[in-house]
Amino acid sequence: MEYNPVLPAVQENPYPYYAYLRRHAPVYHVPDMGFWAVSRYDDVLAIFRNPHLFSSAGLLSALMGDLNPFPPEAPELIGSDPPYHTRLRKLANKAFTPRRVASLEQRIREVTGQLIEQAARQEVFDLVKDFSAPLPTIVIAELLGIPPERYTDFKGWTDSVIRAMNGMAVPLEERAGLRQSMNEMFAYLQEEIARYRQQPGDNLLSDLVRAEEENQILSTVEILSLAAILVLGGSETTTNLIGNAVLALLAHPEQLAQVRANLALVPNVLEETVRYDNPIQTVPRRAVQETVVAGTTIPAGSPILPLIGSANRDERKFPDPERFDMMRDTEGHLGFGSGIHYCIGAQLARLEARVALETLLGRFPRLAHLSDRVARTRTIAVRGPRELPLMVG
Repeated sequence: MEYNPVLPAVQENPYPYYAYLRRHAPVYHVPDMGFWAVSRYDDVLAIFRNPHLFSSAGLLSALMGDLNPFPPEAPELIGSDPPYHTRLRKLANKAFTPRRVASLEQRIREVTGQLIEQAARQEVFDLVKDFSAPLPTIVIAELLGIPPERYTDFKGWTDSVIRAMNGMAVPLEERAGLRQSMNEMFAYLQEEIARYRQQPGDNLLSDLVRAEEENQILSTVEILSLAAILVLGGSETTTNLIGNAVLALLAHPEQLAQVRANLALVPNVLEETVRYDNPIQTVPRRAVQETVVAGTTIPAGSPILPLIGSANRDERKFPDPERFDMMRDTEGHLGFGSGIHYCIGAQLARLEARVALETLLGRFPRLAHLSDRVARTRTIAVRGPRELPLMVG
């Protein structure tokens, strides 16, 4: 069985391919791409926990190729190693605190309620277009200080960043438009950063401008990089977490009934969704030196795809892993990464998805999917429904 993450069949359902790799080729050299795909839990965990052996430097370049909007010397939070990463992460943490995230719950409930009531006026609504995409987009836009009149632009910019993550698989005719859209986003953010340097505001972007560590502040390009990562992690991850959770529950009506009867189970559903059908399927690394993984020698400098979606279904870690079970022990799943690059937006994604699912299930007691097929996003790293029409009953 040939595994290649750009193949439509793999992006439609990668899990049979993952199972084959875990059994027969736990370290697999992807034809025509040069990547080494690593599929077993212990090996993926070791890659995440050993940045001195498996570097994150140039991660976005590896994924996006010539669509990467940053110059080669630009820093990346998810694409850098210690000690630089350590400083950048500390500065980002000062602005993106647990207290700030927790303080957003009331506003998230307000936005969620507004979107749900708009959806309730329709017999059929698209979960993605009408709910799971606008919710985190509005929240992260407000968090960054983007005014409401720019939300449509902001959503378009976000979509462009996500699409560009597919790198070499993006058709030639789309590439110029993606570059233009991302350039517009960065031009807008640069203007805002310059304004906040002169006159601080009450938002995350302004906090990043003011953040200081050991008498050092973030440069403009560093803030742009962090903002792009927050856009990615703060919008697309949440959108797909909500979509994947709804799909899993609709496919398991007995568990859906249990959750409806007890909304306190929603966090269980979300953690099992992250394990079972994770929004982020891989976060690349590069071998610092020649190294052996699962008995296979990987040459120095080789790009590596640690397959999070496969690791989370490794039978060595999770019994009966192909079964969705919201009551299982999901401790140790790698859905938000592990080690120094653990997802900075994990807490926000969990909060938004929890509120979204509680509100959705509480408001619509008879949700039904209108089709047996699911239109999926088409990227190497991101997995979720591109659209999901639902009848509200």
